Amino acid sequence: MKLLSINYIPGQEIEALGMVKGTIVQTKNVGRDFMAGMKTLVGGEITGYTQMLNEARQIAIKRMVDEAKELGADAVIDIKYGSSQIMAGAAEVIAYGTAVKYIEKQGM
Repeated sequence: MKLLSINYIPGQEIEALGMVKGTIVQTKNVGRDFMAGMKTLVGGEITGYTQMLNEARQIAIKRMVDEAKELGADAVIDIKYGSSQIMAGAAEVIAYGTAVKYIEKQGM
């Protein structure tokens, strides 16, 4: 399935099927928390959290694509991501966009 952050597909006529989304609430683990605490002393990237958020985004994307497939979509356009803290130690990641179906060109 084609996934695009732009709101069209170059050279392709499309029909919008509706908004699709995928969400996940991910929690930190004790090991990552300990290492993150140590990292704040010296500065720099907290790779454990970066990895956690990358995994959460991948799960959210998969759930969004699954929802698009249920609608019979060929692609999802205008994809956006969001993240927010739900509670201490837990973050929500959401991926959303517009599911579209290709329109066959007539008379060619």
